[in-house]
Amino acid sequence: MTAAHLPKVAGIDPLIPTSAHTPAPVAPTPEQQTHHGDFRPVDQLAAVQDRLACWISDLTMLHELTERLTQTNNLDDALRELLRAGGTLLGARRGLVVLEPADGLGPDSSVGLGLGRADLGTIETVPVPPAGALAQAGEGTAQGAPEPAGEVIHADLLHESGLDPRHREVAAHLGFGASYSLPLTAGAGEPLGSAVWFYDEPAQPVERQRHLASLYCRHATAHLARLVELTRARTTVATLRDELLPARLPRVPGVRLAVRHRTGPRGGGDWYDALPLPEGALGLAVGGVTGSGPSAVAAMGRLRASLRAYAVMEGEDPVAVLSDLELLLRLTEPARSATALFGYAEPELRKILLAGAGHCPPLVVGARRVEFLETSLSAPLGMLSCWEAPSAEFEARAGETLLLYTDGLLHRTGEPMDRALARLHAAANAAPRPALDDPAVLVDHILRTVLPDGLDEADSPEDVVLLAARFE
Repeated sequence: MTAAHLPKVAGIDPLIPTSAHTPAPVAPTPEQQTHHGDFRPVDQLAAVQDRLACWISDLTMLHELTERLTQTNNLDDALRELLRAGGTLLGARRGLVVLEPADGLGPDSSVGLGLGRADLGTIETVPVPPAGALAQAGEGTAQGAPEPAGEVIHADLLHESGLDPRHREVAAHLGFGASYSLPLTAGAGEPLGSAVWFYDEPAQPVERQRHLASLYCRHATAHLARLVELTRARTTVATLRDELLPARLPRVPGVRLAVRHRTGPRGGGDWYDALPLPEGALGLAVGGVTGSGPSAVAAMGRLRASLRAYAVMEGEDPVAVLSDLELLLRLTEPARSATALFGYAEPELRKILLAGAGHCPPLVVGARRVEFLETSLSAPLGMLSCWEAPSAEFEARAGETLLLYTDGLLHRTGEPMDRALARLHAAANAAPRPALDDPAVLVDHILRTVLPDGLDEADSPEDVVLLAARFE
């Protein structure tokens, strides 16, 4: 009589050994056998159903864990989820994952599960073989499912022969009885790092647990590889943006400056500038170009550099500065538009001459008044064949602060523009006394009040720029 063949199930390896929680087969009783000595069909069917139920349970668990992982959108969260899911599959409550891409381009990171900062520092003192060596360390077994490639098992850290004394010392100090580690290898075979889980007592995961952990880590590594590339791209854009903005604000007698710049992960085109000009004057500018990403950042850099040149040549006439900028933008980048606000300040006289191109009105904040400055309405740069709008003159009182900002501050509130402007005015009006005396304290207060609950740090396509100039 031919033995029954188990049906294949999508995603199931028929070589996976029986789950640890599946009862072991027992010897048949005479009543359970036919006269040929075989199991009755009903018993064979029950055995098949048990194994199928076990496989379906494992698949369901893997699906749920991988779905939770794919919902993470940054490396630290993904690494923590990897440790948590691996601990669930392996029955371990502590773990450590080290991210160290083999190409040396980073990002490098270490994240622990159930480990404090001091514990991580202690573990980092132990020499660890590179992930590439771990990836080649695994060998298959002769029976059952093959061992996951590169796995390293230490079933008894305190008594295992051949273990580095330093490893044994750290294990005793932190209370580790056993460990199980897997390499994190990308699809092309390039090591990304490794993950290790720790047990409080001598132990080791059973074959099925190791197989499930290996399957999960295989999917997790693919997700981590995508996040690594995304992180690298964001870092490149952030570095480019930072290099195109002022490294520091200038020191000009009679005025104190402070700035805050918040940007999204893709990088936007908002910018700011503070430029010392001849005869003790100061040029103040904020603006933004349309779009986001590397192209917007590059366009922002070109626009800011051009405005600096025009400000040096004819900064005392803000209208001329923006007119030249409009012409340049229209001729060199006709498909792009931008907003800008430029002010020519004479700190000794506390006088500011302002011109704006489609930009939000500046706000003056002082002990006796908080009001928006009325600048002439005009279209953004690049929107008209010829741009020109009259400038507005403003004279600050001693101790007053001129606040320039981009519209991202208003858009991030999620409210209509009129309500967002009212919220900004109310925040400035409620500024405490220390904020009126220090522009850095003022811009921090504005950010916290207008964008509460971390809205200023949240991922958003809208950049935020706040530039404050306090006149002595």
